[in-house]
Amino acid sequence: MKTSTLYASFLSTAAAHSSSVYNVGRRQLEDVTFDPSDTALVVIDPQNDFLSEGGVVWDLVKDSVAEHDTITHITELFQAAEENGYYAFISPHYYYPHDKDWEIEGTIEGVMHDIGMFDRAGPLSLENFEGSGADWVDVFKPYIIGKENVVVTNPHKVYGPEANDLGLQMRKRKIDKVILSGMSANLCVESHMRELIEQGFEVFVVEDATAGAKHPQLGDGYAAALTNFRYISNGVIKTDDAVKAMGGSSVTIGGDTENTEDTGDADLATEDPTSPASNRNLKATTDYFHHISLGIGGLVLAVGGFVLAH
Repeated sequence: MKTSTLYASFLSTAAAHSSSVYNVGRRQLEDVTFDPSDTALVVIDPQNDFLSEGGVVWDLVKDSVAEHDTITHITELFQAAEENGYYAFISPHYYYPHDKDWEIEGTIEGVMHDIGMFDRAGPLSLENFEGSGADWVDVFKPYIIGKENVVVTNPHKVYGPEANDLGLQMRKRKIDKVILSGMSANLCVESHMRELIEQGFEVFVVEDATAGAKHPQLGDGYAAALTNFRYISNGVIKTDDAVKAMGGSSVTIGGDTENTEDTGDADLATEDPTSPASNRNLKATTDYFHHISLGIGGLVLAVGGFVLAH
């Protein structure tokens, strides 16, 4: 292949790659509706240790909970599920005495065990359960206790649902689309999102029905999770839109996203592909492939010369 042909091929490839990267960054607009025949609400860890004053990690999450009005929004999702005939699956977090014998623990696992987070007397015991850190937040109880649409799964033990029966319980009811909420954003919620995606579920994360810890050394858990929600989930939505979609209305997701400056590409979500900024992005990508093509072209010429000489 002549160098000029190779060069033209790389320029074409550069333009194609630039176009697809641009479109991924913009998040395409999509109309979404939910139907109780195949969609369910999933709430992770709606428990006192996360979401009540006096909970063992309340001081770490309270600012994020207040910022996103998380408790109100989870309550609204529970209410919408009940009113519109949706299953609400709760994936709780419980630790029993035998769980304290683990010899391998990650950073947060060790902390949870040390501070008695989600502790219960045993898998078959409700001794001292009511009002404990493992119990439901009081405002959620009217939507959980005694409700036929609510399924409380086996507890997850670390972060994700791999060790519990959430997936099985949903599949047995022909659920393949999930409205995901709960605590905490970058730990159990994100881990549930990832595993459910791997299992073939369509997952929509309700971004203001979760929250995360803010720690001076470990960082902002919510901000970390929101990035991955956008990269991985099938959609990131607000509670208002989730409730509307659960009621049968069509809502539009995608397009504008908050905090686009965090990506280093301000206004990327609404940028006109013909704008000067987009042209600069295209030029930068094209220049990058241009340099690659020149390098490979030179290598091709060198190899060709070597072959002819020998």
